[in-house]
Amino acid sequence: MSEPEVLIEVRDGLGLITLNRPRAINALNHPMALVILDALRAWVDDERVRTVVLTGAGERGLCAGGDIVAIHRDAKNAVENGDTAGADSPSGRFWRDEYILNALIGRYPKPYVAIMDGIVMGGGVGLSGHAGHRVVTERSLVGMPETGIGFVPDVGGTHLLSHAPGEIGTHVALTTARMSAGDAIAAGFADYFVPSEQIPALLDALCTAEADIAIAKFAQPAPVSVFVENRGWIDSCYGADTVEEIVSRLQNDGRAEAARAAADILAKSPVALKVTLRALREARADANLEQSLNREYRVSIAALGTHDLVEGIRAQVIDKDRDPHWSPATLAEVTDAEVEAYFRELGAHELGSAAPRDER
Repeated sequence: MSEPEVLIEVRDGLGLITLNRPRAINALNHPMALVILDALRAWVDDERVRTVVLTGAGERGLCAGGDIVAIHRDAKNAVENGDTAGADSPSGRFWRDEYILNALIGRYPKPYVAIMDGIVMGGGVGLSGHAGHRVVTERSLVGMPETGIGFVPDVGGTHLLSHAPGEIGTHVALTTARMSAGDAIAAGFADYFVPSEQIPALLDALCTAEADIAIAKFAQPAPVSVFVENRGWIDSCYGADTVEEIVSRLQNDGRAEAARAAADILAKSPVALKVTLRALREARADANLEQSLNREYRVSIAALGTHDLVEGIRAQVIDKDRDPHWSPATLAEVTDAEVEAYFRELGAHELGSAAPRDER
């Protein structure tokens, strides 16, 4: 019998959640999300649980993201067969429960400690980035890679990215730049730096001490952030109102780093880039994480029926030729109507998490 994909344990005052798909870098699927959701709900009133701790099995990372192969299956069916199941599709149901889980983590009433060691991408950010205590190590690599597969940052990613200092979040979202430990702390995706060799001792300390006290014993000064060092040109270039103007500013900045960022952006899905920029700008005005998640759900459901999501996953994950053919192919060809379509309300299928909710 195979091991569970999520290990749930209550021990020494801790509610332990261990993502247990090491061969897949603990990629998150729907059953895993439901197990975690059920555990967190049960532990709210469980006196045995003082602190919740999230870790990932294996040496490669906490979580590489969501199960995008399954999403590709739904998206391909929608595009090829005109299937408009949308929110009622397997991916739509997965995202609903995943985003409700993200919201619960963001307002969890007990200390929630996320050990963000190694790779933490996409859905992994949703499980960790909204935690009250977020720990990164020298091995941490944090990112939101969505525009590279024709998708848009989700799992509350637009909320985190839009509240990063200056335009760092816009840079990360449009280029899919990976964040080191120092970058993640500077961008507001993490709180503490603890060397990976100290993580076992930290976990032991959490059994006997409050989260703040235990982490303080091992936390070290955050490493230097490349993004902070480059805030000058990042803020200047990404402060533009359109993706086209951002690219133009980057190309004309004169720095090699800015030119590379422009090239990175131009390799991504043009429509996903424009939808992402709008989503980030709107998320800045959101009163809470739930409002951002509501918008993200609409955008995700809309993306499920698009050519670019199918093509992006094909090129990056299925065939791995790294040669996506986007449609529209250029930023100039993306119409306002195409962007607007991603933000249409879903009626009875709205996520509906603007007010805290605990039901599925």
